[in-house]
Amino acid sequence: MRRFVWTVLVALLASCAALPALDPPRVRVADIREVSIEGWELRLLVELRVQNPNGLAIDYDGVDVKLDLQGRTVATGVSGERGSVPAYGEALVALPMRVSLLDLGRQALRMFRDGTPERLHYTLEGKLGSPLFGATRFHAEGELALPGE
Repeated sequence: MRRFVWTVLVALLASCAALPALDPPRVRVADIREVSIEGWELRLLVELRVQNPNGLAIDYDGVDVKLDLQGRTVATGVSGERGSVPAYGEALVALPMRVSLLDLGRQALRMFRDGTPERLHYTLEGKLGSPLFGATRFHAEGELALPGE
């Protein structure tokens, strides 16, 4: 019996090692559809365009996203939405995000105190949850040009 358990364990580990390494999905903000203010929070319904550069579909059962501006978190969002991003395809994923108006105000004060930059550096990090394979993580960053005077 012990030999059987070891054989099964080795077979499972070998099959996991044989799984192809997957590239992370590419994620961009596609649209912001609803905006409301509730107390000290700005609530947004954000649509993310998720592109899958892999030959296998990405099935997910939850989304977690964090948006940083100038190195500080300004928005977060989670959703229990289920879906799939087809192999070499893309999908729109909508999730509610929350922005603390206090945190946003602090960020604006810091920018005015330190001098308003011409561009804002942003980072979008998150994961598509999966009950079988853990999470498929993604990361995107870039710069946003501020409108000129």
